[in-house]
Amino acid sequence: MATGMKSVYLIGSAQSPVASKGEPHLGQLGAEVVRSAMIDAAIDPDRAESLHVGNMLSGALSNQLQLGSLIADYANLQNIEAHTCEAACASGAVAARAAFLRVSAGSSDVAVACGVEAMTVAPNAQVTRALAAATDWKLEGEQGETFVSINANLMRMYRQKYNIDDGAFATFSVNAHRNASTNPNAVLRKGLDLEQYLSSRRVVDPLRLYDISPICSGAAAIVFGSESVARDALRNGRPLIRVIGSATATDAPALKRRADPLRLRAIEVSVSKALKQANVDRRDIDLFELHDAYTIMAALTLEAAGFAEPGAGVHFASDEEIGLSGKLPISTFGGLKARGHPIGATGIYQFVEAMQQLAWRSGPNQVPGATIALLQNIGGIAATVTTHVLRRED
Repeated sequence: MATGMKSVYLIGSAQSPVASKGEPHLGQLGAEVVRSAMIDAAIDPDRAESLHVGNMLSGALSNQLQLGSLIADYANLQNIEAHTCEAACASGAVAARAAFLRVSAGSSDVAVACGVEAMTVAPNAQVTRALAAATDWKLEGEQGETFVSINANLMRMYRQKYNIDDGAFATFSVNAHRNASTNPNAVLRKGLDLEQYLSSRRVVDPLRLYDISPICSGAAAIVFGSESVARDALRNGRPLIRVIGSATATDAPALKRRADPLRLRAIEVSVSKALKQANVDRRDIDLFELHDAYTIMAALTLEAAGFAEPGAGVHFASDEEIGLSGKLPISTFGGLKARGHPIGATGIYQFVEAMQQLAWRSGPNQVPGATIALLQNIGGIAATVTTHVLRRED
């Protein structure tokens, strides 16, 4: 970590079940997980000095802004400093980074990051249009492009460039659904096989239904603490889980403004910076919670993050590589694809799940002996990329 930065630990967490239906109240939904995370941390709520909320769509879908003060009010965190962080689908991890930086700078002993999104309150067409606001609107969204069509274009380019067959991306989805089937908080708790994948309809050619994460709602929260606070929490019999790397990088939102649309430069930069801070090598990573909103993004992420050569990311998707006992387990609780992708909350769900993995409390989803986790949350087509590295310290 940078000189002068203090050690930061994860001391409490909570998540709501991801839902594909319903009209949740954002203040109540966020407050529930914030209160639960504070209880899990076994510290008095009054010790929380700031609340950082990740959200993208509350204004567009719920006509509600000021989520920081709204959730603080419903969580009975009186007069706390609170604000909303927006970076499209990376909003959750950006909120987590804000909380991390607050504690690492020594200005707080306890900071809370919460991600909340209510996408099921509006028709799918309205949600799709709202999501397109994360494009370069004049160049893409205003021209009728959506993230479904943009990812379809990416998959088409990738398949043509590397001569990839129709079922090559299936294993990403099969793996995610298998892991989600044993996650009580996942929205798609059902298995998937190659035949089902290949028989699913094409949403926008060549993207199939099972290449795409579902529209859903949910909330999750993480409590960040200083070393002194974390060591007090050891009385609960938990291992110390430290944030040893944190970095964000950006790229042009519009693919046409990039030299190579298939090269996700912000992922390259963000991962390299986070690993350098953490002083770990890619070979040290025990699991990677990547941003598999679309299967093509899973393949491109593995390449940009340095785990596969260009064009080989899709071939990395085998049980021997990405399964729970593989070389680099991904989507260990179902990922965005099957746990669900409640946009602004997704990055916090990744923290909650990685915390469970490193505490060795993941039940049937446990990655054996996991001690180092890499987390990555992406806004747009890797226009904003936030990467964290966590380590278990016994």
